[in-house]
Amino acid sequence: MTKPLKIDFVSDVMCPWCAVGLGSLEQALGKLGDLVEADIRFHPFELNPDMPKGGQNLFEHLQQKYGQTRDQTLVNQQRLRDRAAQSGFVMARDENSRMYNSFDAHRLLHWAALEGRQAALKHALLEAYFSRGENVEEYDVLVAAAEAAGLDGTAARDVLTSGRYTDEVRAEERDWLQKGISSVPAVVIDGRYLISGGQPAETFEQAIRQIVEKG
Repeated sequence: MTKPLKIDFVSDVMCPWCAVGLGSLEQALGKLGDLVEADIRFHPFELNPDMPKGGQNLFEHLQQKYGQTRDQTLVNQQRLRDRAAQSGFVMARDENSRMYNSFDAHRLLHWAALEGRQAALKHALLEAYFSRGENVEEYDVLVAAAEAAGLDGTAARDVLTSGRYTDEVRAEERDWLQKGISSVPAVVIDGRYLISGGQPAETFEQAIRQIVEKG
């Protein structure tokens, strides 16, 4: 018998391990086949809520935030590219890449959920930023991602320019922080089981099988 699973995926479109984790989770669900029927819902988390418009150079940001040297960052970025490839995702960041403010992207994702196209938009945003190096602060980029996800571009631009869903996204961010989520990706299954980090597909598959066995 197929078991329905509610999967809350708390993440940021600026988070490379979130892209890796999503790819791995989807690979795991593909291997599980008819064992589960997953309902994945994406929730907002900002790694850098105070990031100014225009962003910051990626390497500079990582050096300031984590104390990484350039060589350490180069090694870590290659590790990320390798892990992303394993999860079926192309990650093409380099020394010219930038970190951006992601709040408007989260507003658009909130709207996309109401339109039934949230997962498609999540993928489109991750590909725009990580695979093509686009500035996901820019409304033209966000609208293009919405259209790629099958959403109406004019409606998407209206959401962005109106400031709609600001309060809803802020409230949801606070809610997850109050629930103890302080790093992402955070994958919460059926509201009870937490899987943290950009885990390999095998880890997600094993964890979900154990959850199904518990009933």
